[in-house]
Amino acid sequence: MADSSVIPLFPLHIVLFPGGPLPLRIFETRYTDMVRRCAREQSPFGVVLIEEGEEAGEVASTAMVGCSARIADFHTLKDGLLGISCVGERKFRVERTWREHDGLNMGEVTWLPAERELPLASEYSRLGETLRRALTELADHYEYVEKKFDDSSWVGSRLVELIPMDPADKQVLLELNDPIMRLDALMGLVPGGESGEKA
Repeated sequence: MADSSVIPLFPLHIVLFPGGPLPLRIFETRYTDMVRRCAREQSPFGVVLIEEGEEAGEVASTAMVGCSARIADFHTLKDGLLGISCVGERKFRVERTWREHDGLNMGEVTWLPAERELPLASEYSRLGETLRRALTELADHYEYVEKKFDDSSWVGSRLVELIPMDPADKQVLLELNDPIMRLDALMGLVPGGESGEKA
């Protein structure tokens, strides 16, 4: 993958992390067309957090760091709308944006380096155990997500997805490129996390 690309942008009120699940209900024509194109070309689209505005219509402002998403499956929902299941892939920084004639948001993005793969140290074992229990109850939601319970970045990212917190705070944790700093930030937010044994 090149250092920079032009991709469609999907502004949402959520923060997507690499390796994370993203179920979407598609009802706007511009996004239905985007999904068709991404599926046909087997290409990703970018998810960026809305800082001001709504998901439908024009968005006033978004975060400048987002995550690409790749479609894993699609289906027709009970209300007849298109439903898609996606998985986050890679973080990027938005360099410039524009709107196509059909209203689709496009962006020139620079791909950010992947985080280091670090084994989950014993001092964070409680976080890993908490996550494993949570995903047992959310198996359907994480159907297309590869499980990496021994990887610090993967564990931290999944916990941020699941913990109720302001999206702006999740955005800060997304923009961290150090999985250990993210785990440290989570230690006081996960029950029992702060009491894990130190290595």
